[in-house]
Amino acid sequence: MVDTEAPFDTVIRGGTYFDGTGAPGVVRDVGLRDGRVAAVSAEPLDAAGAEVIEAAGQWVMPGMVDIHTHYDIEVLDGPGLAESLRHGVTTILVGSCSLSTVHVDPVDAGDLFGRVEAIPRMAAIGAVERHRDWSSAGGYVAALERRPLGPNVAAMIGHSDIRTAVMGLDRATRKEVVPTHAEQAQMERMLRQALDAGFVGMSSQQLQFDKLDGDRCRSRTLPSTYARRREMGRLASHLRRRGRVMQAGPDVKNPFTIVEHALRSLGLGRPRLKTSLLAAADLKAIPAIIHLMRLLSRTVNPLGADFKWQHLPVPFEVYADGIDLVIFEEFGSGAAALHLAEQVARDELLRDEDYRRRFRKDYEFKWGPRVWHRDFFDAEIVACPDPDVIGKSFGQVGVERGGVHPVDAFLDLVVEHGTALRWRTTISNHRPDVLKRLAADPGVQLGFSDAGAHLRNMAFYNFGLRFLRHVRDAQLAGRPFLSTERAVHRMTGELAEWYDVDAGRIRPGDRADVLVVDPTRLDATLEDYHEAPVPAYGGLSRMVNRNDATVTAVLVGGRTVVRHGVPTDLVGVERTGSFLRAGVRTAPPAVVPQDRQVG
Repeated sequence: MVDTEAPFDTVIRGGTYFDGTGAPGVVRDVGLRDGRVAAVSAEPLDAAGAEVIEAAGQWVMPGMVDIHTHYDIEVLDGPGLAESLRHGVTTILVGSCSLSTVHVDPVDAGDLFGRVEAIPRMAAIGAVERHRDWSSAGGYVAALERRPLGPNVAAMIGHSDIRTAVMGLDRATRKEVVPTHAEQAQMERMLRQALDAGFVGMSSQQLQFDKLDGDRCRSRTLPSTYARRREMGRLASHLRRRGRVMQAGPDVKNPFTIVEHALRSLGLGRPRLKTSLLAAADLKAIPAIIHLMRLLSRTVNPLGADFKWQHLPVPFEVYADGIDLVIFEEFGSGAAALHLAEQVARDELLRDEDYRRRFRKDYEFKWGPRVWHRDFFDAEIVACPDPDVIGKSFGQVGVERGGVHPVDAFLDLVVEHGTALRWRTTISNHRPDVLKRLAADPGVQLGFSDAGAHLRNMAFYNFGLRFLRHVRDAQLAGRPFLSTERAVHRMTGELAEWYDVDAGRIRPGDRADVLVVDPTRLDATLEDYHEAPVPAYGGLSRMVNRNDATVTAVLVGGRTVVRHGVPTDLVGVERTGSFLRAGVRTAPPAVVPQDRQVG
């Protein structure tokens, strides 16, 4: 395990080394050279001239893989993606939920990403306008490789992206319009070209409360939701033949779409289709649903499917400014408010008694598939110009105001304070015992951070560190549910292997994408709430968790991009990350020797 050539560029000294394969941790020195792991040694390595990272008592592991982000816009204007790096993520996957920027024009990109992912629409338009110099999937990859990428990037092609580019946004979002034979053929060509360029697969979406922004097709659902079975089947056939991935978001109001995806994953005389479905969540609204989800994967996979659920392995806590939150899209009165982009018109609607009557009816209807538990007593106000309501629920405010209905208490405060009213609730993943079972379930993939989207609402940049804390806390309490090496494997090598990208392992010869974690700082600071401006979005404040003491160092391609939780000067200036093509061993960018000593 020792490469005797010298010198090393970096030596990570004396940490507990996990290689990302699931092998137990052992104390080792790790030597890096030319962007790869050159040596793993039980004996001290010669560190003459090398950067030294002292890691005694710490975990040395592969950088984590984040399989579900919406960095498609931010990677253009802010390719360092420091918020993920600082939490130990060294490989991110873009192109989720049918959305990518490979083929659509700038305005279409703004309409697709703006409302669904809560990314400023004009920022999306501007980013694509400024940077788009490609006309194909291969050109898109080349453009990313010219950017100073911080982490590695892998990609899916978005179904809504290609459908919009081929059919136009208006025709692509009309129920009565079916793509012509020529349009279907063109979508299939775009998919094949993306797979040829190294994309890991295609993402689609059937969820009916993801709505378009802008004025042209406002409040229509995403283009992929209008695709019929034949269109989906023909696109899936290309993925099946190439062994690539279908990521899909089923329509939660039509459970048959879930079963349909599971059955499509089956081989039955042909190659099985790798399918990653959104999302296994322990919903407060429907506690039993998680057991049915697990049953489905356990049923079809032994029959020859390769069917996985994406799962966020931490409580799904969401924040909102006023009524700006995607969960309101799932029922009529909430969607009606979010349809109105102009604040005066929205406030007028929220004051209307007929509207409030509809909202109360929707709120009190708690049967059938849904995401939000619809309980304003379980929604805490965390900021408001009126200090008397901070720390209280909307239900409690209603009680204190003489028995006002919780909906009216909420709408009164929204009208009075607008987006200055900030509140939070946890909609799923609230039961620790259920989270433990999901974490060990082979039909579940750990991911779904939504990094780069929902900047004010619900992105989970440090979900991997919080998961490791959950694992360690259980071990310290004498009730382990997963070994440390297995937990590391689930966040690294397991995902990289399934998506077939060159990441997630740090054996000799592997890419030097490394995370050094202080396990004693996997503590409550991981849940600390912070806000950080996003330069790419004009300084818009992003909701984040910051826990700088937990991460000692992060290296991408052998170069130190985070030190003691703080991004280094390399990030966003020099390219450390690579575009990872499916099935291809990827050379890291050239390493610049460093002589800095790190304690």
